[in-house]
Amino acid sequence: MTRFDLADPAFDVTSPVVHAAREEQWFVETTWGWAVLRHAEASAILRDRRFRQGNARWPAQNGIHSGLFSDWWGETLLSLEGDDHARIRRLMVPAFRNRAIAAQRPRFTALAHELVDAFAPRGSVELVGEFAEPYSARIICVLLGLDEADWHQVARWSDDLGASFSIDVGNQVPRIEAAITGLAGYLDEVVADRRRTPRDDLVSTLVAADELSDRELSVALVFLVFAGMETTRNQIGLAIQTLLRHPDQWRLLGERPELGANAVEEVMRVNPTVTWVTREAIEDVDLAGLHVPRGGVVQVLSHAAGTDPRSAPDPTFDITQQRPPHLGFGAGIHHCLGHFVARTDMAVALPLLAARLPDLRPDGPGEWLPVSGNTGALRFPLVFTPTTTRGD
Repeated sequence: MTRFDLADPAFDVTSPVVHAAREEQWFVETTWGWAVLRHAEASAILRDRRFRQGNARWPAQNGIHSGLFSDWWGETLLSLEGDDHARIRRLMVPAFRNRAIAAQRPRFTALAHELVDAFAPRGSVELVGEFAEPYSARIICVLLGLDEADWHQVARWSDDLGASFSIDVGNQVPRIEAAITGLAGYLDEVVADRRRTPRDDLVSTLVAADELSDRELSVALVFLVFAGMETTRNQIGLAIQTLLRHPDQWRLLGERPELGANAVEEVMRVNPTVTWVTREAIEDVDLAGLHVPRGGVVQVLSHAAGTDPRSAPDPTFDITQQRPPHLGFGAGIHHCLGHFVARTDMAVALPLLAARLPDLRPDGPGEWLPVSGNTGALRFPLVFTPTTTRGD
């Protein structure tokens, strides 16, 4: 049987090799358990209560068995289960409901215009550093009530914490632990300030609830900041990459901004930043020819599931089409808490960029993370016809 080496940085989870394996069988053996390749089985496993979130073992799988990073990782929402997971998630949910995030659309729009205004007259932009990163970092600052002027440092810590999801995580521990220490110290000061002077923000809400220990609050906030920023930053780069490969779709998005929300779903179906979602069996599980023993791990490959012709007979990229739900945000009780944030801020940004920069095009290949684990652009230089008008 075919075996995927997910630990190999050169292995591309969106490659024809993966597609060919999907036609032979719905699962395949990997370096870390089994990969699930088809949409129906992937969706079922993510909702199957015989599995739990599988990320808790990620440090150990990479030889990291103790220390600051290992301890912190085991306490994040990604790793928690049962009552602790439910209790902490319940406290976070109100701030991330659709209505609360939708109310921020004017702020997101103003921020996107501000950033584009800075480079539009020049006719070139490095998308990550000049748009995707400041946009995502400043939005997280706004939502959590952090000082927006601190976004550079917040983004730097978040970027270093993003190495937690790298297939090279074993070599990144000093960088990750320095970021945990820095961001936790910064947020502890914010918490102390809100205890003295509450505001209308998430930190004040969590402090007032008085249901989290100091440690739980610190871990939760650090995780929210870095996960929220990294996901949006990476997905914006991947979205632009995808849309520019389909110039007709880029042009259409600029002409019909109401397609923004659908464009986000379509991009995440075919080019997700979270390339696999992990689950661990809490009992022996038998599924259509696959036996997963208790403690066994399965990796749901997001792109393979999203482009499975069994669920989308015509998987051609098309922002006007309604598809079965993609799995880029996971599913079940561990469905991504911040999905409304990511969906809304990208639904604002992508049509705005398409309208203001209609002839946007790559200026060289850029620099990209491996297409495995969490992927995205490190640098993505683009060029376009200079403009000084907003077009809105």
